[in-house]
Amino acid sequence: MSTLRDDMTIHLYALCWNDEKMLPFFFRHYDPFVDCYFIYDDGSTDNSLNILRRHPRVDVRSFARRYPDSFALSEQALSNEVWKQSRQQADWVIVTDLDEHLFHLGMLEYLKRCGREGITMIPALGFQMISDRFPEKGDTLWSSHTVGAPWAQMMKLSIFNPDRLAEVRFSLGRHTADPVGETVVPPIDEVLLFHYKYLGFEQTHLRHQQLRAGLRERDLREGWGHKYCWSTEELAADWRDTVALAFDTRNTWGDPAAHFPIRPWWDKYRERAAAG
Repeated sequence: MSTLRDDMTIHLYALCWNDEKMLPFFFRHYDPFVDCYFIYDDGSTDNSLNILRRHPRVDVRSFARRYPDSFALSEQALSNEVWKQSRQQADWVIVTDLDEHLFHLGMLEYLKRCGREGITMIPALGFQMISDRFPEKGDTLWSSHTVGAPWAQMMKLSIFNPDRLAEVRFSLGRHTADPVGETVVPPIDEVLLFHYKYLGFEQTHLRHQQLRAGLRERDLREGWGHKYCWSTEELAADWRDTVALAFDTRNTWGDPAAHFPIRPWWDKYRERAAAG
C-alpha cells in the first residue's frame, strides 16, 4: 500500500451519514497525516457519497447495522472490529467521528516518537468546541474555532497500534475503552480531541433532529443518544453551561496535561507501569 511517508502508515476509520457540511473540514484536518480512510456510510442522501468518492485516499463501504433495534450498539460493534483489517499494514489506526478532530501541533513527529518509545495507544484530552457561527468555507477548525470546554465524554482512545492490541473494547459512543494486549500510554498527555458539534445554535439543533431519525427502538428506550431528543430549551441550557466552562484552547497547546481539569480514565495504565 502506498504511503505519505516511507517509514509510517496511518489508517483512519469513521462512520458517515449526511455529513456533507463537515467532510471538507474533516479532510482538511486529517489529510496531512492519514494515508488511507475507510469510511462506512449509513445510507447518506445528501452529497456525502460524491465527496467521499472523489477523495483519492477514501475507501467507501456500507455500514451494516448488526443490531437492527440499536444504532448505538451497531456503531459500537463496528468500532470494535473494523480496525483489525489494518494489522500488518498500518503503524497506527485512528477510530473517530467526522466531527472529532484529533490535534497535536506536530502530529506526525509525535506519532513517530511514540512508536520509538514503545507507546501502543494514545488517548486524547477532550473538548466540546463551541461557536456562535458555523465555519466559513476553507476554515481549518483547529486554528479558526479554538474555544471549547473540557468534556469527559470526549476523552477517548482514538489512536492505537493495531498490531499491539488484541481488542479495544470500546464502550457505547467510544467514550471509554478497556483494551487487551500491550497497553502502554504516553507518560504525559499531548493529544487533544476537539469535538465540533456546537457550531452555530440553529445548525446544531437541526443536526440533532436529523440524527434522532437514525436512532432505533432500543436506543430511545435506553436513552442512548438522548441529546438528539432535546427540545430547543434543553439544548439552550446545555449551550449556556458549555459557554460558562469554555476557554481558548490555544492556551493549553504547549502543555495540555497541565491545563486539563479532568483526570483521565487511562491513568490506571500509567499506575500499573509505575508499579512494575
